[in-house]
Amino acid sequence: MPFLRGIAPVRYTQKYLEAGKIILQPEIKVMTVNYNVNQKASSGLYQFQFWHLPQIKYKNADLQIVRFKNMTPTPFIQFFFLNGEKQIVDAYDRSREEIHEHVLHAFCEQPPEKQAYYYTQKTKFNPANFGFHCDHWCICEIPGQRPCPGYTPMPRTMKGKYQQSEES
Repeated sequence: MPFLRGIAPVRYTQKYLEAGKIILQPEIKVMTVNYNVNQKASSGLYQFQFWHLPQIKYKNADLQIVRFKNMTPTPFIQFFFLNGEKQIVDAYDRSREEIHEHVLHAFCEQPPEKQAYYYTQKTKFNPANFGFHCDHWCICEIPGQRPCPGYTPMPRTMKGKYQQSEES
């Protein structure tokens, strides 16, 4: 690996980046990391951002990550959600592993079986969705909508091929 330079270049190898476990929920759009470089209480968060931030960036392409150095009295991580909600993780005097486990259990996606259940429940109750796992198969089942042309023929004026031929 002759081209890897800098402090701990293993952090930017493909194998290391793919080994990251933190895949955040899609509702999280911004993550801020606030720490002080030469503060003992911030050493765990500094190590967390040093070792795990490249993996988080790699696994969460749509996530914006902002680091604030030496701007806060206590270290913390703040997450901003799509709906405007904010959540703060206190990292004061916590180790890198403790912070990693907390973020992993609190803000990461659910296992696939829980995701499937959540998706079916979410789509089932949204009246704008049609098809499998939804309340309605087609929009023609909603009162006040035009019936499907397979059951009731459409008037000629509503068919696109007849409108184009009449205009020319």
